[in-house]
Amino acid sequence: MGFFNDIGKKTSEATSKIAKETKLKMKINENKGKIKELYEEIGKKVYEKHVREENVIIKEELAEECAKLDGLCKEIEEARKEILTLKNVCKSINGEEVLKNVSFSVKADNKIAVLSDNELATTLLFQIIAGEVEPDSGEVIWGQTITKDYFPKDNSYLFQDDEILVDWLRKYSKDPDETYVRGFLGRMLFSGDEALKNVKVLSGGEKVRCVLSKLMLSGANFLIFDEPTNHLDMESITALNEGMQKFKGDMIFTSHDHQLTQTVANRIIDLRKDKIIDRECSYNEYLGIE
Repeated sequence: MGFFNDIGKKTSEATSKIAKETKLKMKINENKGKIKELYEEIGKKVYEKHVREENVIIKEELAEECAKLDGLCKEIEEARKEILTLKNVCKSINGEEVLKNVSFSVKADNKIAVLSDNELATTLLFQIIAGEVEPDSGEVIWGQTITKDYFPKDNSYLFQDDEILVDWLRKYSKDPDETYVRGFLGRMLFSGDEALKNVKVLSGGEKVRCVLSKLMLSGANFLIFDEPTNHLDMESITALNEGMQKFKGDMIFTSHDHQLTQTVANRIIDLRKDKIIDRECSYNEYLGIE
């Protein structure tokens, strides 16, 4: 009996031990699951913190870039406003003072008609603005984004070379391809063999159309016109008028054509002998003021 009792006792102890081991394994497995969940939770929180930190960094970088872009836009806008400024421009011819302390600034979208009883004063002013004549004193200051082109009253100096029309215009074209230049001449009513004319034999009206072609090809955003309607027929004047109205840049001009001046100008500068009158208005409104 004692033998069997020992066996029973040992069996009971073994069973109890197995039960304890099983319970311990279950607890370990349970803890493993909790540890896994804990690691996942910690990982999730670490990831979310990282994402939040990354978002903060991204937002800060984005705000910084937006600030830079805003600053650049303001710089561009300010540069766009700086079109042209004349400060105390003076010019004398043969000892006679023609321009005296001429000062004004051109604003964005200005189309300025210049009036004067002295046509030489207007032409000299335009030549100085165009850079073809130096003032005796004073400053001409251009905005950084401005490109200019000039339609002179006397254009004969542009046609001194012995060359055909297509070669003449090619000098002013960004695209030197003859087909392109001929196509452009065709739009200005020079078709076929007319494009092969020598520039020295062109009529006054044909030269005007050539110079207008030059201005159109230049892509300039500031145009200077000194009596552009001279030598043009009514149909051509109407076309020029429409083109000047549609032009998106800034311009300064003078013309004896009342209709053109009235429909194009939104600002009048009147060069008087002893003063300058500057009005933001149409030509008719200005005549009403005076």
